Amino acid sequence: TYVVYRGMGSVEAMQSAQGSRERYSHADVDDVSKLVPQGIEGLVELRGSVSHILNQFVGGLRFSLGYCGARTINELRKQAIFYRVSSAGLRESHPHDVKIYKDAPNYSTGE
Repeated sequence: TYVVYRGMGSVEAMQSAQGSRERYSHADVDDVSKLVPQGIEGLVELRGSVSHILNQFVGGLRFSLGYCGARTINELRKQAIFYRVSSAGLRESHPHDVKIYKDAPNYSTGE
């Protein structure tokens, strides 16, 4: 099953929403043929219920609280330290030299 994906800068979005036209500097364009799209429209495979995705986010947030020793989201905001990681560092931090044959629900190899 697929769902329609429409970026804000797509022709369809700019035709139907003034906000999209304004964002992409086409607020004064009346002729649709003169719109210059900066986005796409397409189909995306449906991944499942949003409740499953939200459950993964909540679980990740709970682990983050624990890792930082925070009891609340406000404490997390004050105590968390973010580090910029290069693309090479990101690759190195992921499992490597192992053929993953089953992705976890919150982790995809992208293969």
